[in-house]
Amino acid sequence: MAPEERSRRDAGLTVIPRRESPRRSRCPRIADMSYEPTATELKQLIDDYIDQWNEPDTARRHALIRRVWAVDGVQVLVNPPREIRDGAAMYGIAHPPLVVQGHDAFDARVDRAYEMFVEPGYVFERSSEPVRQPGAAVTFSWVMRNRADGTVAGAGLEVLTFAEDGRIRTDHQYVG
Repeated sequence: MAPEERSRRDAGLTVIPRRESPRRSRCPRIADMSYEPTATELKQLIDDYIDQWNEPDTARRHALIRRVWAVDGVQVLVNPPREIRDGAAMYGIAHPPLVVQGHDAFDARVDRAYEMFVEPGYVFERSSEPVRQPGAAVTFSWVMRNRADGTVAGAGLEVLTFAEDGRIRTDHQYVG
């Protein structure tokens, strides 16, 4: 045991031994995890992202989903609706994120959002330009607007990373 590990053990701290390996780690590096789209690609991708929520034709909506999302794409609704948080709290569970993964799951998620919000008279719109963040992430904001009077009924922030083919790999969505 190394002297540093001995002193930590003697101080009552748990020591987790380091694994020495001449092999390269199997964990991907951040640089390997996210493609950085060009400005033109990013604009088109975000336009398509917003359009998927507003598209009235189911077949076109599903085609947009496949154009926007990587096959293994994941969306995490970081702060789920109050009813879900309250229900979890009733069972002593910390506020759970909701996760959607894969094209079939996105079909169901986006179809349901269309039925709940767009059919009754709302429209989703981008409310900010995309901002490039460290680690090849991109953020942008959106609003859900009432088509009849233009009032904003909801808003959110998306934090995206991209697969090598330029489609969305991860989306952490904050609704508020």
